[in-house]
Amino acid sequence: MDTPLSTIAVVGLGTMGAGIADVLARAGREVIGIDISDTAAAQAVAALEASTARAVARERITEEERQDVLARFRTYSDLQAAADADLVIEVVPESYEAKQEVFRALDGIVRPDAILATGTNALSVTRLAADSAHPERVLGLHFFAPVQAMKLVEVVSSVLTDPRAVETVTRLAQDLGKEPVAVGDRAGFIADGLLFGYLNQAAAMYEAKYASREDIDAAMKLGCGLPMGPLALLDLIGVDTARTVLEAMYAASHDRLHAPAPILKQLSEAGLTGRKAGRGFYTYAAPGSGEVVRDALTPLTSAGAGAGRAVSSVGVAGSGTMASGIAEVFAKAGYAVVLAARSQEKADTAKARIATSLARSVAKGRMTAEARDTTLALITPAGSLDAFAEVDLAVEAVAEDLTVKQELFARLDKICRPGAVLATTTSSLPVIACARATTRPQDVVGMHFFNPAPAMKLVEIVRTVLTGDEVHATVREVTARIRKHPVDCGDRAGFIVNALLFPYLNNAIKMVEEHYATLDDIDAAMKLGGGYPMGPFELLDVVGLDVSLAIERVLHREFRDPGLAPAPLLEHLVAAGCLGRKTGRGFREYARR
Repeated sequence: MDTPLSTIAVVGLGTMGAGIADVLARAGREVIGIDISDTAAAQAVAALEASTARAVARERITEEERQDVLARFRTYSDLQAAADADLVIEVVPESYEAKQEVFRALDGIVRPDAILATGTNALSVTRLAADSAHPERVLGLHFFAPVQAMKLVEVVSSVLTDPRAVETVTRLAQDLGKEPVAVGDRAGFIADGLLFGYLNQAAAMYEAKYASREDIDAAMKLGCGLPMGPLALLDLIGVDTARTVLEAMYAASHDRLHAPAPILKQLSEAGLTGRKAGRGFYTYAAPGSGEVVRDALTPLTSAGAGAGRAVSSVGVAGSGTMASGIAEVFAKAGYAVVLAARSQEKADTAKARIATSLARSVAKGRMTAEARDTTLALITPAGSLDAFAEVDLAVEAVAEDLTVKQELFARLDKICRPGAVLATTTSSLPVIACARATTRPQDVVGMHFFNPAPAMKLVEIVRTVLTGDEVHATVREVTARIRKHPVDCGDRAGFIVNALLFPYLNNAIKMVEEHYATLDDIDAAMKLGGGYPMGPFELLDVVGLDVSLAIERVLHREFRDPGLAPAPLLEHLVAAGCLGRKTGRGFREYARR
């Protein structure tokens, strides 16, 4: 088991199997591709021919090297072709029956010292190994699609796996230029264990008609920096595949967050399995195409245009980073801005912060000195909310405390002129509670900006059951004018982004609590396997563990789901004053500034 793996068989030449074969052949291995479908085998050969041709065109390899790679890949329709393989990787459909059939057959074909690897991303490796005549040589080798680009490989061992087999395939992964992460046998492992719960919640959010598919996907891309929205990703993975993975995860965890959303079953059984079928959550130009085409659910781009109130002046209440960032955004868009704080000194400090931000933009060539001066001239600092008397839109960005916000809205109700729109930037508190503090709840709406406001493109527009149509249209128009992307959602805890993001972060903490994986392995898995810009623990330390805990508590209180209860480790760290980067210690320690 500790001999070099020079000849490798890949059983199943679908997209994943063909990708694995491509990477292995390029790395100098002799690759035996096996599939009962001649069409699948031919497509795998064609894919390798195409990818190596592109590599020659880009001068990454020579034509002679390309021919060597192609010669190392041979395809067969019979498992007997794996007789001399040092390693066999099965990538057949996610079904115990299909995989067990392959492993039982291989027991009578391969050499006693050959390693057998399953490419499953959800099924029990232990259960598959137990059916083998030599369970000690069975392990999991979970690649991520597209295999050529994704660096992560999860190496999964069961209690039966020989450590020498794990060491051997780990070296192979490193030789392929991958980043292997050792994990135990648990449904979903690390990356999919965290990813699929999040995808499931997004599907349930869409099914509940809380937000449109476009707004859910845009929110997670723009609000979290993800490469794809969750519903588009489900279509790419395959709705049926996602349902199978979630079924396996739920069977192991009994966590309601893993219970597949009914819409996944409905789409699967209707044959609407995503890109491969030409239709899933979205409709595609053709089966296998990634081009989304308009269908009956596609929103009209002109929806709500021209229906709002005129806005030329904006009041921003607050003196912190978020308030000054929002004021900067509005002033850059040409609005006259009143920036009000609890004192003139605080307001002047907030404007000075904006001046510093604009100076950096000038230094980086992003704006001219003239534009900076024009922007600053549009901002009037004030030491009292009384300066909001004539503004068309008042935006509060004060402390995330409901009592504080309600008191502020009660004052705005008395100060602002009739017809002015009143907006809260809360990220977790009920907008309706702010609205009911006024005598005009129809004029109150949520405008949730993301930090830093000048850079982040997303604004969640939160409409309560009392918000007027004209007010909703007004904030959509204003959001477009300040060059942000508006997404609509209802007034419930977490809105779109936090409602999907924080349960994922909480589940990552639970993984560490259960000693399943380390902080570093989890962060690496989500960055390398999921394309996330930051790992969950990096992000938690940046956001602040106290802020994260507060949001988790709000979500748990709102939805009453046991799976949303804050992880005890998070509560312990907050109680100890370990709040993340701002205190120098959170999940990790940081150098004091």
